Amino acid sequence: MSASTIAVSRPLPARPRRDPTWLLAAPALIYFALFYALPILWLLAGSITGRTGVMFGSYAEFLSDPFNWRVISNTVRVAALVTVFCLVLGYPVAFALAWARGWMQIALLTAIILPLSIGVVVKAFAWQIVLRRDGVVSQFMMATGFWSEPQRLLFTEGGLVFGAANVFLPFMILPIYAVVKLMDPRLNEAAATLGATPFYSFWRIVIPLTLPGVVTGIAFVFSMSISMFVIPSLLIGDQFQTLATLIGRSFLLMRNEQLGSTTAVVLLILAVGVVVFTSALARRLGGST
Repeated sequence: MSASTIAVSRPLPARPRRDPTWLLAAPALIYFALFYALPILWLLAGSITGRTGVMFGSYAEFLSDPFNWRVISNTVRVAALVTVFCLVLGYPVAFALAWARGWMQIALLTAIILPLSIGVVVKAFAWQIVLRRDGVVSQFMMATGFWSEPQRLLFTEGGLVFGAANVFLPFMILPIYAVVKLMDPRLNEAAATLGATPFYSFWRIVIPLTLPGVVTGIAFVFSMSISMFVIPSLLIGDQFQTLATLIGRSFLLMRNEQLGSTTAVVLLILAVGVVVFTSALARRLGGST
């Protein structure tokens, strides 16, 4: 048999099949490209363009102003406090939800999810009633003897943290609940048979297994808290500026689109940086557990 015959008889290599599953994500990708990516690019272009062309002086001017650094500090601090407050409240609630059975679990799940159907504006106005000088909190603290006279929590940083935590708490509970639901309830019993104390088993077994859910909840709550606009506007007013309220003030009141675009890009970098970091940490923790 000649070499040419052997070459002809060889089967042709099979062409790799293209995975068509990406077509399922095509509508969502097109939607995000049109209504999310393009506006972000418009903001980025608005922050680096001026009358003389492309320029980055807006960022240097923004970062050289001590007031803007105070605004960044306010934004990050409030977002961190809201995230920690939601974690402290949501962590045990997630276990209660996962361990509950029957009608109790349905009631807890309804109590967590139902507030999501109420608008943020309605919740903020409700917290105005709760936090004012003659509100529920003030009356309770006076009735229990902690306060000798009524005090106002409205238009304070503490009131802002409480109100924001009420809005974002479900986004901390549900990721942790999803992880706890997958845990074997017999792990603590197995650890106890090996001589582990409840605190040791909680610290060395439960916390590491729930870390992926905790990190995901932190990413959700922090990214939403750092960009909230309506809640600070209604609960603390203009005396306490955050990056989101500064963006609204720049576009709506000062008509300074370059300042608003620059502030929006700074806020986007902070939010995306936290989400990317926590997502990478969640994947690492999920792989290690």
